[in-house]
Order: sequence, then structure tokens, then C-alpha cells
Amino acid sequence: MKGMVIAVVLAFLWPTPGAHGGVLHPELLNKVGVALVFFLNGLSLSLPAMRAGAASWRAHLLIQGATFVLFPLIGVAGVWASHGLVPHDLQLGFFYLCALPSTVSSSVALTVAARGNVPVAVFNATLSSLIGVLVTPMWMGWMLGQAGIEFPIGPVIRDLVLWVLVPLVAGQLARPWLGEWAAKHKSRLQWVDRGTILMLIYTSFADSVVQGVWTRFGVMTVVGTAIATLVLFIVVMLVVRALARLIGLSDADRVAAIFCGSKKTLASGVPMAQMIFGTNPALGLILMPLMLYHPLQLAIGGVLAQRWGGRTG
Repeated sequence: MKGMVIAVVLAFLWPTPGAHGGVLHPELLNKVGVALVFFLNGLSLSLPAMRAGAASWRAHLLIQGATFVLFPLIGVAGVWASHGLVPHDLQLGFFYLCALPSTVSSSVALTVAARGNVPVAVFNATLSSLIGVLVTPMWMGWMLGQAGIEFPIGPVIRDLVLWVLVPLVAGQLARPWLGEWAAKHKSRLQWVDRGTILMLIYTSFADSVVQGVWTRFGVMTVVGTAIATLVLFIVVMLVVRALARLIGLSDADRVAAIFCGSKKTLASGVPMAQMIFGTNPALGLILMPLMLYHPLQLAIGGVLAQRWGGRTG
């Protein structure tokens, strides 16, 4: 959280190096950064851990349905309800948040803390990341099409495959040689991963600052967005919890479903936004709902994990 704040503040104070045409050359640097993030993700991905959770099909359907159907439908309703009241790029950012895959690390960590079904969490969080490479741009293409905006979905998916999927697969293929080394240096690699994401956040906001996007919006825009993301998180969590009970999931599967089904990924969301909206000067505004949602889901999820973990212990 502190790193995100520092990256955004730096973009406001010193935006020129990170803007398009700046000395950091974000046009190329961002793509290399995206590839690095997903290569490291592939390097850390354990297929045996995924296979261990593959049998709980009802939990899988609920989690993936919440991630790629329930969330986007709520996003569509939110865009419709806020028509004419909220800037278009902010609406786009809210829907982008809804179309993203689940997060891997925090979903698994919270499931562990709450004594839920960890293999189910690992399987679904990872599967969600893979599905999102195709489904997220398809949802965005549909939404932009509704607004009469042309969206080159073919080139976008091509870039996502080239800079996201290929590095992810390459990292997985490199595990027999680099897996042990990566496990040994896990903390250092996490710093590289987080540092790269912060760099992408900086360049995203820097371009928006240089283009004067933020001069048109005040503090109330941020406050309103924070409230909307909080409501979104609570609604999805309650719906997933109710559906988990309705279909008869065990307590352990229910915990995994609630955490995986309500989370959205910052680690993949920022790099994917660079691929999908890289030329949009309002990219910082588009990312704002995701950046506000991220700390909210961690804070509320942490409280719930502690409570549920103590109750089941």
C-alpha cells in the first residue's frame, strides 16, 4: 500500500520521465515489465498444487462464475446507474475492475489463515489468471462497443498472449531448472515483482498527469470511487457466501470460494491495463478503482480470515 502511494505521488511530482516519450521509454519498458511479472508468476506456479484441488467442481464453478459473470454483470449495472454522473474513463475503470481475474497470493494466504480448502484456492486463483487473458479483453471489447468505441480486440489479445501468456508458460517450463533457485530466493523475487508493478503504476499515472487528466477531478471523485468499490466488495462477498451455502459447499470450500470469488488482482490488473489501455492518457484514472479495491479487499479479508480461523480452530 505504501509503495502504491509513493508511486502515485512521484508521478504527480515528477511525471515527465514516466510519460510517453520520457527518458524511461515506457512504450517498451512497460511491456518488458509485464513480461517479467508473468515470467516470475509462471516460475512460482506449482502444477501439483493445482491438481490437488481440481476435484471440487462445484466450488470451481461458483468461483469462476463470480469472477467472470457476477462481477461483470454488477459492473454493467454500475455503469448504467452512473451514466451522466461519473466520467466515462472512471466508469471504464470500474468495469475493468469487475472484468479482472482473481488474485493468487492473497486469496491463498487468506484461505490458509481461515483454515479453508487451500488446494481449491490455489487451483481457482491460478485458473482465473489464465482465463482472464482471454475473457477480460473480451468483456472490455463488449463494453467499449456498447459505448460506440472501436476496440481492436485481435491486436490486444495478440499482445496479451505475447507479453503475458508466453512469459507465463516460459516461467512454468523453466521450473525444472530454476524452480529450486526461485524458491530459495523467493523474498528477493517478490521485491522484483512488486517493484516492477510499482513502476507500471508510476508510468500509468505519469502519463495522466502530463495530459492534465487529474486537473478535472477533485477529492470527492476519489471518495466516491472508494465507496463504490467498498459496496462492490461487500455485495459480491455476500452473494458468493449465500450461493456457497445454497449449493451445499463444505465449510472449507466455502471459505475458499468467498476469498477467491471476491478478490481482484492488482498484480495482473496493472500489467494487463498497460496492454489494453496503453495509449489512453487517462490510464491512471482507469486504474483508480482497482487501486482502491486492493487495500479494501486485503483489510476486510484479513479481519474475516482471523475470525474464521479462530472459530474453526
